[in-house]
Amino acid sequence: METLGKLRRRHLVKGESLSAIARDTQLSRNTVRKYVAMESGEPRYVRKHQPFPQLGPFCERLAAWLVADSQRPVRERRTAMRLFEALQQAGYGGGYDSVRRFVKRWQQVQRPAVTHAFVPLAFAPGAKYQFDWSHEVVELGGVPQTVKVAHFRLCYSRRALLVAYPRETQEMVFDAHHRAFASWGGVPVAGIYDHPRTLVDAILVGKERQFNRRFLALMNHYLIEPMACTPAAGWEKGQVENQVGTLREWLFTPRLQFAHFDDLNAWLARRCQELEQRPHPDQQDRTIGPRFEEERVHLRPFTAAFDGYVEHPLRVSSTCLVNFDCNRYSVPAAHAGTPVSLRAYAQRIQIVADQQIVADHSRSFGRGQSIFDPWHYLPILERKPGALRDGAPFQQWALPDAIRRVQERLMQQAGGDKAFVELLLAGRQQGLEPLEVACALALEQGTPTAAVVLNHLHRWLSPRPLPTLPTPAGLRLTVEPQADCARYDRLRQPEVSHAH
Repeated sequence: METLGKLRRRHLVKGESLSAIARDTQLSRNTVRKYVAMESGEPRYVRKHQPFPQLGPFCERLAAWLVADSQRPVRERRTAMRLFEALQQAGYGGGYDSVRRFVKRWQQVQRPAVTHAFVPLAFAPGAKYQFDWSHEVVELGGVPQTVKVAHFRLCYSRRALLVAYPRETQEMVFDAHHRAFASWGGVPVAGIYDHPRTLVDAILVGKERQFNRRFLALMNHYLIEPMACTPAAGWEKGQVENQVGTLREWLFTPRLQFAHFDDLNAWLARRCQELEQRPHPDQQDRTIGPRFEEERVHLRPFTAAFDGYVEHPLRVSSTCLVNFDCNRYSVPAAHAGTPVSLRAYAQRIQIVADQQIVADHSRSFGRGQSIFDPWHYLPILERKPGALRDGAPFQQWALPDAIRRVQERLMQQAGGDKAFVELLLAGRQQGLEPLEVACALALEQGTPTAAVVLNHLHRWLSPRPLPTLPTPAGLRLTVEPQADCARYDRLRQPEVSHAH
């Protein structure tokens, strides 16, 4: 642009000839004449024809491949690099850039860019919220992994809430809704959703959906109207779609590092509160926080939480375990071989039999892990006390220090397995704390045997004697009788008739 300006000023302002300017600048007179005659003052180069010296013989074949790929699903279409590799096998000796430019030009001709027009939306306070998922990469416990983040956004105040999970399952959806409503202190009238499989069983005509029965139970509990978006029409919940992109830059860049999901979610909750200080998109002179306080009064009260579990019918194995999500959880031995129901929560696993919760475990998200409760196997130890030594449920049993020391002493004796099982049975009945005290007393006395420990335990738990009640004055003796043992000797005399 600087050279162009000099050429035009020398000819149009100073009156120099085109030949003189061409000799001085070492440009052709045609080039000088073209630039001097420009009215816009900005050169534009437009190639009328794109030559393909190497690709030319293969253009028809490449175009046919692109037409065939356009009829396939998006995930099955070949990229420009895959087409380039296929052309090389067909004898193409040119470079990849030529193939990439041809593919780009073909796509622009076949699928020209379309600009959609939208209507600005305005929502009433407490009317609607939007929900969506995103996948983010974080480092938990020193291991990079992809986490699923549930995004909520109130449409009026634009208040956001993010919760991270290891899975994108239905119980995670229930837990995320509970956290959102508890954080807002109320429940909106309607929610706008996409159509993931955890929520929608079937997509019908238009916006009609066959929602999952368990998800409908969640909606009915909170009296929320679920509203579905049109497939591939993300603009119908554009607020949360935009939130996914912006908060990924604000919160997840650079990569976050935490020890556990609890630490990550606590940090996300604090950051979402800090984001309330940002200006509201519709009212730049106000922040999101005051708008949320206006909307809070229009939310319905948040009362009882929804029991957000997903139930799975299972059968207990002979080793008192049930398999779920690539892990095994223990069940009391009395239910071995019987059908039970497993209730999967976001953080816990409960086993139900005969409408009673018989086992409760912290949920594991690894693979191939066994989560034991040693007390579930205690009835088996009554019959097989030897299993105490090598039984997997008892390998990592964190017993109190005093009980563990008594166990070590007993296991060195003959029949120590059975003796320690007797102590465990007493501990299950009376509690571990009294058993720990009894074991500590036995260790202090230097006699850590099962009989001594049980004696201390019974003495510790035996009821205390009742206090002595004072005798009323009217019942007290005025003359107390004297003790005379000689009168028993008189009964032995021969003249006493009744002694015979």
